[in-house]
Amino acid sequence: MATCEQCGNDYHSPIEIKVNGKTHTYDCFECAIEQLAPRCARCATRVIGHGLEASTGIYCSGHCAKEAGVEARA
Repeated sequence: MATCEQCGNDYHSPIEIKVNGKTHTYDCFECAIEQLAPRCARCATRVIGHGLEASTGIYCSGHCAKEAGVEARA
């Protein structure tokens, strides 16, 4: 059994995710996302897909980036 880093649940079939050389252990994807996924710099939504990265942060969408003043690249 392994203990989930996010919720502390002991689980017989954990998920292990390696990030920057460190292995993290979770009991489900929900816990992994809560701990590892960045938040949108504008609306704070978890970015779990293709976000938009700018010098001012990571955004969940082009809409949030535009609303935050990020200019589109040509």
